[in-house]
Amino acid sequence: MNVIKVSARSRTAAVAGAIAGVMREVNRAEVQAIGAGAVNQALKAIVIAKGYLAEEGVDIVCDPSFVEVSIDDQERTAIRIVVEPRNQAS
Repeated sequence: MNVIKVSARSRTAAVAGAIAGVMREVNRAEVQAIGAGAVNQALKAIVIAKGYLAEEGVDIVCDPSFVEVSIDDQERTAIRIVVEPRNQAS
């Protein structure tokens, strides 16, 4: 699965559209951000995507975690947020 990488300069509406699109296709999206500005944009995009998907009857939840990534041969700590549909009680 492709990880949606978000920077501090990412457009939240574009990222939200990508998250919603991936959720529609594979029912799970992974969003990755490094730095406070990028995490801010990622979370705003997830909130917007939640609104898009709610219109279709899909309620989502997020599971954040730290991951180590290698960028230009340097280890960096990123935040990865897994977005999945909320389990519905039957």
